[in-house]
Amino acid sequence: MAVVGGTDAVVGGTGGGENEHKLDEGSLHFLDSIVMAVAGSAPAYSIAATTAAIVSVVGFGSPASLLWCGIPMFGIAVAYAQLNKMGANAGAAYSWVGRVIHPFLGFFTGWALIVSAAIFMVAGSLPAGQVTLSLFSNHLAGETGWVTAVGCLWFLVMAYFVARGVRVTANAQWIMSSIEIVLLVIFAVLGIVHGHKVVSFSLSWLGFSHFGSFSGFVGGALIAAFYYWGWDVSSNLGEETADSENSSGMGGIVGVLIVFVLFMLFTIVINMDVSQKAIEGGNSNVLETFGNVVWGGTGGKLMIIAVMLSTIATLETTLIQVTRSLFSMGREKTLPGRFGHLHPAWKTPAFATAVIAGISLTLFVVSNFVGSVDTVLSDAIDSIGLQIAIYYGLAGLAAVVGFRKYVFQSISNFFFMGAFPLVGALFMFWIFGESIPNSSAVVIWIGLGAMALGFIPLIYYYIQGSPYLHATPTLGRTRIEDELPTAGAL
Repeated sequence: MAVVGGTDAVVGGTGGGENEHKLDEGSLHFLDSIVMAVAGSAPAYSIAATTAAIVSVVGFGSPASLLWCGIPMFGIAVAYAQLNKMGANAGAAYSWVGRVIHPFLGFFTGWALIVSAAIFMVAGSLPAGQVTLSLFSNHLAGETGWVTAVGCLWFLVMAYFVARGVRVTANAQWIMSSIEIVLLVIFAVLGIVHGHKVVSFSLSWLGFSHFGSFSGFVGGALIAAFYYWGWDVSSNLGEETADSENSSGMGGIVGVLIVFVLFMLFTIVINMDVSQKAIEGGNSNVLETFGNVVWGGTGGKLMIIAVMLSTIATLETTLIQVTRSLFSMGREKTLPGRFGHLHPAWKTPAFATAVIAGISLTLFVVSNFVGSVDTVLSDAIDSIGLQIAIYYGLAGLAAVVGFRKYVFQSISNFFFMGAFPLVGALFMFWIFGESIPNSSAVVIWIGLGAMALGFIPLIYYYIQGSPYLHATPTLGRTRIEDELPTAGAL
């Protein structure tokens, strides 16, 4: 069991015995971590839901947005891999930021993930219902009631898998993500060899010439950040992964590299084979439009299947992230202690799963009937970007601070313990700063208002004497370095 900060408080040792707080250790392995990371970023869903938005902002500069956002995102993945050396924790960045920088910032790192995940599960359930119904009837896919019912059904199925056990969850991910990736690879090749191209690829698509202005670059970067989000689920599963100090972090890095290749390929081939007018008109069905172009009606249906599986898979990984974060925070008494208890047979935070599922389903049903589908999806995605920037940025900063005394010991240390995490952190903070003046009032209220609610449990549990919140951070001392099993870079 890990020690929090500089206190004698033991993480996970409170309440009704150690087993009450012990997840199913060693159930996952390195390849499982990669699959979870890829599923967390949801390549097919991200491409389908976001391509129209990014093309409308930067046009042929969309591949460049993904490229230049992918580099700092790789830096954050490297930061997570380094932070995993401090010991596995279901709260991941919540635990690490609190230990290295300050427990208050650590709390808000965990809170940002919880808020973003809750909002996404509202936004993600919506296309899960839409794409499933579109396999059978476009008319039903436009009916709010049917979309809501099918979206709720998929969400409940995934919630059951998450509650039932981490191995059950991983097996489901292997099936869904394998089919999704195979379909994406096939269609990437079809897109490249497709003979009736709208325009030929140009290297200028990878540069800055299509942004038009600095604000164009900012707009593209804000949207591109959403593409990558979710790969860090592999770190939240660290306590349940064998050799977690290596497997969880490296799984995240490999996952980021895989989705980076897929995102770049599809953004390029879609721009080549589909007119920008058709892309923007496709809204959340861009992959279906693309599939129809390169393989007629059959291609469109196959792409719908890929998007459906991707959406359902990422609902599951998002549930895993938020329930493990709630478990870690409940275990450490920064949220109600009931969240820190596990199902005696399944060894999962079943109570946390039930609570977050109930809240998310309620928000999903209400949101679908108070606004249009496109508006709900757009506002949710934009507001999530604020929370992503907060907790990824703090994680990158924690890696730099925690390993600062190793940075200049070798060239590899300089890049993997200093340069990459720092670039990633600065980029995320920059995204956050630039997003405020570029966001609507609704997005700011959802994004920052939900974050502000975190002050309520923070103050309450600080007064209650939470060991985590009263811990002395290791900033400026050598405690972290002394605790590490190894000092080398990746």
